[in-house]
Amino acid sequence: MSFPRCALLWARLPVGRPAGHRAALCSVLRARVETLPGALGRVSAVASASSSSSSASGGYKAPNTSLFVPLTVKPQGPSADGDVGAELTRPLDKTRLFHQAFISFRNYIMQSHSLDVDIHIILNDICFSAAHVDDLFPFFLRHAKQIFPVLECKDDLRKISDLRIPPNWYPEARAIQRKIIFHSGPTNSGKTYHAIQKYLSAKSGVYCGPLKLLAHEIFEKSNAAGVPCDLVTGEERVTIDADGKQAAHVACTVEMCSVTTPYEVAVIDEIQMIKDPARGWAWTRALLGLCAEEVHLCGESAAIDLVTELMYTTGEEVEVRNYKRLTPISVLDHALESLDNLRPGDCIVCFSKNDIYSVSRQIEIRGLESAVIYGSLPPGTKLAQAKKFNDPDDPCKILVATDAIGMGLNLSIRRIIFYSLIKPTINEKGEKEIEPITTSQALQIAGRAGRFSSKYKEGEVTTMNREDLSLLKEILNRRVDPIKAAGLHPTAEQIEMFAYHLPDTTLSNLIDIFVDFSQVDGQYFVCNMDDFKFSAELIQHIPLSLRVRYVFCTAPINKKQPFVCSSLLQFARQYSRNEPLTFSWLRRYIKWPLLPPKNIKDLMDLEAVHDVLDIYLWLSYRFIDMFPDASLIRDLQKELDGVIQDGVHNITKLIKISESHKLLNLESLSAENQSRLSGTSKGQAGRMRGTKTLGSKAAEPPGPNAGEKSLASRLVQQGLLTADMLKQLEKEWLTQQTEHGKDRTEPGTPSKGTRRKKKEPDSD
Repeated sequence: MSFPRCALLWARLPVGRPAGHRAALCSVLRARVETLPGALGRVSAVASASSSSSSASGGYKAPNTSLFVPLTVKPQGPSADGDVGAELTRPLDKTRLFHQAFISFRNYIMQSHSLDVDIHIILNDICFSAAHVDDLFPFFLRHAKQIFPVLECKDDLRKISDLRIPPNWYPEARAIQRKIIFHSGPTNSGKTYHAIQKYLSAKSGVYCGPLKLLAHEIFEKSNAAGVPCDLVTGEERVTIDADGKQAAHVACTVEMCSVTTPYEVAVIDEIQMIKDPARGWAWTRALLGLCAEEVHLCGESAAIDLVTELMYTTGEEVEVRNYKRLTPISVLDHALESLDNLRPGDCIVCFSKNDIYSVSRQIEIRGLESAVIYGSLPPGTKLAQAKKFNDPDDPCKILVATDAIGMGLNLSIRRIIFYSLIKPTINEKGEKEIEPITTSQALQIAGRAGRFSSKYKEGEVTTMNREDLSLLKEILNRRVDPIKAAGLHPTAEQIEMFAYHLPDTTLSNLIDIFVDFSQVDGQYFVCNMDDFKFSAELIQHIPLSLRVRYVFCTAPINKKQPFVCSSLLQFARQYSRNEPLTFSWLRRYIKWPLLPPKNIKDLMDLEAVHDVLDIYLWLSYRFIDMFPDASLIRDLQKELDGVIQDGVHNITKLIKISESHKLLNLESLSAENQSRLSGTSKGQAGRMRGTKTLGSKAAEPPGPNAGEKSLASRLVQQGLLTADMLKQLEKEWLTQQTEHGKDRTEPGTPSKGTRRKKKEPDSD
């Protein structure tokens, strides 16, 4: 309704109506306003149908409004001069509208001290039957667009989050006709070797690997072969030229590859990880964006069809070269069943730290020495343990490891022994699941036995338990499912454009809205961004620019480590204050020098500190001025790596000390494993294996709440309590209970606590 019409209607209204008549009009108003939801519902239905039609024709989908956080809206009119609308008409009886309008619009009307002139006049017209309640809809719609800005700019947001044609993101790569060569084959088939030979013989090249260890390996091999090569990882930059000039060859982690630098040959290792729910975007970016005349892909045959389809969209053909395993590998017909049957060259693969600690302890009891490798160990410690295991002159001939040995380490293994076939995984919804390992994982791990470069020319695979052996054979004989889609990830530029349209939205909420609006075809999916959102929510309250906040959120952190999370928070806080994080500040923060670990808890704390130093180095290459002492921190990290190596070297002693101080709940595990490893009945083994599948929960003794750990054990495990503190608290509690018992009972009458102590003298 235009303002002249409002003024005309206002001019026709009688001025001094009686109060009773005004009350009657308000009653009529109430009856008419009750039609508001229906009217709005009809309009909303039409809008919804229109949106559905648009979605069906253009591939759009309706936004999930549950993701949008409403903003507080105030009247646009000048409030300093009072309520202009009330001066033109009269004060409104807002209570008549309280229960009729939608919640936000109602609150806007009810709680505002002054309203905009146009809405005030239309409300006054409704009160005097000069307008219909349907006339409120434009104002309601305007209000809705103010509290949900996404409704105003949804078309722009859909354009920004359109991820349907990723090849167009890389014009430099599309400007050349690349030759794509897929080296397909199982583990230890020589596929990566042939690709690296082409890399070394080229005038320029880039190697993209999934791990820092692999990038380091190619870096060292290339320079040893007389081909100058630089190293680029998230935490490290090494230029081989003394003057700092970049070499023609570079070995890097896949996330760090340049998509603008021209190369003659590019190698992308483990291309099947393009399906990884968290990191798959990095392989997609490298595959579509590398500017190389030849791109060599190494990986499983399951990725051939997807890569061929993706390259079809770029107009490039894929040449497939198939390879067979160089050394034979066989699945044994008998399980190990007992650690007494271990032989030199054996590797026991576990999927939980509790299993690693327990098995290492049992091996030590038998007078054998073992090396230990698991994911959270620093790269230097992993290499040291691998070297110890591979050294023919070292007495250590047994390896206990997680699936971290699946790639990146050259190990001289004769026999792979699966301690369990159950591995905790995180599904697409971020939920933890306990399921058997996949065929791809089993083949990757089993393939580490009998490698061509090791002294064992034949590999063997088996299980610890007899009942698992048939399942292992079934898993290994299954066909690997072909990969259906490649991962994508929103860039910082896309998030910045979203933030331009939604300036008052948090970064975590921006990610949610982006994912909800994003459009992808069947060949792609948006990667899981839970870790990114976790970091965004962690530092949300710290004043940072959007680009800086985005960089901090992409820093790799282990969110299971409280100290690592709090360190990222502290780094962001220091940055926001414009206070450089110097070497001396960081030494004080981590309380350097750190003592060698006395138990497993201390070892885990040292691993967390190593991760914190990794974060510092990662940020130092993004914010050089604020993190100025990268070289000193790297030296400090190497020293810490040595301390951790010494701790892992004596890990069985640390486990023994932790057991004696009850810092690890391994007593039930030891008893369980002892009975199982010495040959238990089939039924008992099945029950024990079932309880062990939950990892750390297997360490709990049976009881009424066997599925849960006691509060005391959790506090001790988290380092919030020590064994001595726990004993002191127990003594104080018993003393307090005794005193309360004496107060409640008559003299000479024994209390219940006293009787219980007499009956159970060993209860403490």
